[in-house]
Amino acid sequence: MKILSRLALLSGMALATTTHAQQVRYNAISSGTPWTDDQGNAVSAHGACILKEGTTFYLFGERHTDTCNRFAGFNCYSSSDLYNWKFESIALPVQPSGKMGPDHVGERVKVMKCPKTAEFVMFMHADTLGYTNQFVGYATASTVTGPYTFKGPLLFNGKPIRKWDMGTFQDEDGKGYVLLHGGDIYQLAEDYSSITAMVHKNMTHGFESPAIFRKDSLYYFLGSDLTGWERNDNTYFTATALAGPWTKRGFFAPAGSLTFNSQTTFVLPVTGSKQTTYMYMGDRWSFPRQATAATYVWQPLVVKGVELSLPVWRESWQLNTKTGVVADLVWKGTTIPVTDKKRVQEYGSWKQVKVEGATLLRSDVKEDSLVFRFSGKRVALYGLSDSTGGYAAIIIRNAAGAAVCNATVDMYCKYPVKALTFISPLLPAANYTLTVKVKGEHWYWMDKKKNRFGAKGTYITVEKIKIIE
Repeated sequence: MKILSRLALLSGMALATTTHAQQVRYNAISSGTPWTDDQGNAVSAHGACILKEGTTFYLFGERHTDTCNRFAGFNCYSSSDLYNWKFESIALPVQPSGKMGPDHVGERVKVMKCPKTAEFVMFMHADTLGYTNQFVGYATASTVTGPYTFKGPLLFNGKPIRKWDMGTFQDEDGKGYVLLHGGDIYQLAEDYSSITAMVHKNMTHGFESPAIFRKDSLYYFLGSDLTGWERNDNTYFTATALAGPWTKRGFFAPAGSLTFNSQTTFVLPVTGSKQTTYMYMGDRWSFPRQATAATYVWQPLVVKGVELSLPVWRESWQLNTKTGVVADLVWKGTTIPVTDKKRVQEYGSWKQVKVEGATLLRSDVKEDSLVFRFSGKRVALYGLSDSTGGYAAIIIRNAAGAAVCNATVDMYCKYPVKALTFISPLLPAANYTLTVKVKGEHWYWMDKKKNRFGAKGTYITVEKIKIIE
């Protein structure tokens, strides 16, 4: 079995030194595992954007449940370091009725501050559950965390814009734009409450999850192919003006990596005293467990002229928000193979498999578990994700038996890859028990014709555990 271990497509988020007045949990970005907020809940903010106000970053994204795709609101989190996220509010909750009410869809939330009015304006794709009545909607608030008031469809020539995947872009002159799949670009009015012009019309088939950023005099337009919630190799275009002409440049991540197993949602420029880092933000969808198992891929882009790339996978990395400088982080600690029967207890019918010279344990039997006792503050889990991968339940209990950390890990990938799949937040130094359990479920999605796609099994495959110093 060939493994793309150098890409390490499933990673976690690491632990923290921060000036933010909130609980210290992380000190690095490690993509692909559940992240928890200051309350210990999974960060639920997909289709996201980040807005910086003062010295604080505000993350807006789709609030989800683990049961269906109905609109559950848009969440707002705050952070000073991009590692530790404080839950602020459900910035736009489910409305009592109407287009953002029960049994509707709300996706791709983006927020910009309007220079003319100083209001915060939220944009979103609103739709029915069957995706048959789509439009771009908007909401406004006087404060960044809300509450936001839903205003209805964004109008152009008196009519709603009836497309689905959307994004936004604010240029250096403060002008705001709405982006649509296919490459449509609309300019907002000065108050951001309507459209004044179509700047660019449809440049390619598909091109979902659109995102634009600018470096110097060049614009970069990122988007994904049409594969539902399955990942694909995302592409990008460049132009010297938003009106084009736009030139297709190809993939920005290694071909075959499926954009490191993610879909574009936003690019955040982090400008510091030494440099500006452009942070790619992507989603790993995991229906139906979008709240707990769907994760995030945040990686620093390399931008050189018309060339845009994510040349290597960074398992864990740090971004100094004051200087803009990026640094890799290598986790140090004690590594224990899961085949170490003195340290790891097996319950159920786990089988040994050989992968690239390493011995891993593998099971698809619901409730089979591995139990590991350790002393320390942090623990990480490494495993294999492949097309037969399913959901694993992760539970960390203290010496009294109380659960101090719960997570759901999705071990699906369209191709096999060994990687970091879970890393705990910072815990008080103590004795703990880590349990990894097979849930007997897996990720899937269905198209409009009710054809089912996704994982082909429910296997959990674990390689090693690391107690992090």
